[in-house]
Amino acid sequence: DIAGSRVGITVCEDLWDTDSLGRELYSDDPIGKLTDAGAELIVNLAASPFEMGKAARREELFARQAARSGAPIVYVNQVGGNDELVFDGSSGVFHPAHGMIARAKSFAEDLCVVDLDALPAEVPPPAEPFAQLSAALKLGIADYVRKCGFTSVVLGLSGGIDSAVVAALAADALGPENVHCLLMPSKYSSDHSISDSVELAENYGMPYEIVPIKPMHDAFSQSLATLLDGGNAEIADENIQARVRGLTVMAHSNAHGHLALATGNKSELAVGYCTLYGDMCGGLAPIGDVLKTDTYTLARQLNAERDGRPGIPEHILTKPPSAELKPGQVDQDNLPEYDVLDDILRRAIEHEQPADAIIAAGHDPALVRRILSMTDRCEFKRQQAARVLKVSCRAFGMGRRVPIAQRYRETSP
Repeated sequence: DIAGSRVGITVCEDLWDTDSLGRELYSDDPIGKLTDAGAELIVNLAASPFEMGKAARREELFARQAARSGAPIVYVNQVGGNDELVFDGSSGVFHPAHGMIARAKSFAEDLCVVDLDALPAEVPPPAEPFAQLSAALKLGIADYVRKCGFTSVVLGLSGGIDSAVVAALAADALGPENVHCLLMPSKYSSDHSISDSVELAENYGMPYEIVPIKPMHDAFSQSLATLLDGGNAEIADENIQARVRGLTVMAHSNAHGHLALATGNKSELAVGYCTLYGDMCGGLAPIGDVLKTDTYTLARQLNAERDGRPGIPEHILTKPPSAELKPGQVDQDNLPEYDVLDDILRRAIEHEQPADAIIAAGHDPALVRRILSMTDRCEFKRQQAARVLKVSCRAFGMGRRVPIAQRYRETSP
């Protein structure tokens, strides 16, 4: 009883007793029990993590719950980042007859006063999905860095799309002066890798240093020559370059107290297109739950948020992605086009579709089996990876653990 009204209290999932199609998910009905007990208002205390597309589904469900119960629902959600989870706030009030009548800020604390007896104003729809994604990742970075006791970060800036997006997100989240960029060209790096990185850093005002890795690479290759003799020296040499860069980033982190950011995306983590103790080094992987194709869309969103100021250079957005670990290398030497790869990965990881269903959707059977096999084999890398900010319904990390040492695989002959 509060100020003469009967208020029913629910906690988080109590409101989620039906899915988006209205089907019952639980045998119990907390809302029905509260209204049967005379509740005139239902308050929901929530810690509902962000994921792309969830806000619209959530608001549709809560409006339907208010109409079903006949009582207004006040949804009060947590705001902030805790480890890999990001809580978006987006609290709101849902009227039985008028649907959603108020929404508090997203990704920021807010106080919203609502008169349930007043004629409700129209509530605008939630922000576009990639605007929400941008805000979620910035909040996740800022809170992870702050709560872990850091004030600054360091990352390797390669001239590619992934490190550019991570740097831009970090600059907006922490202030560009707190984002330290290391440009580490090798003997295989193209001229535009440096010029694009310099342009990006200067556009945002991030401090940067150019640290050529050829001398270190040559020293390692010479020292390890007898160990590599007779083995797959080419692959080892590519990984040495990545690990020299990882060592350089971690040395800078140790010396200056910066948190190191890993810059890999979800597509790379899925198929193992990343190097343990190399580009995977870091305390946080901000875009480790963002597929490669979505990374490009996110980059466009970040540029749009600059209000005409220069941001991520256009050349970074249009050139073929490459690790530049050997002459003329591009990602598609070993991987299918990213729109094909990402559709397979999204179906397999986020929608948990088996190989047969993915093949039935129109994908080449041999390719599907190869990609799923690669994903299975690379679990050992992911379990040693930095924390990934979760922004989808199924991210690598705590939300998706599979055995490493296993004989069964769906794609086995």
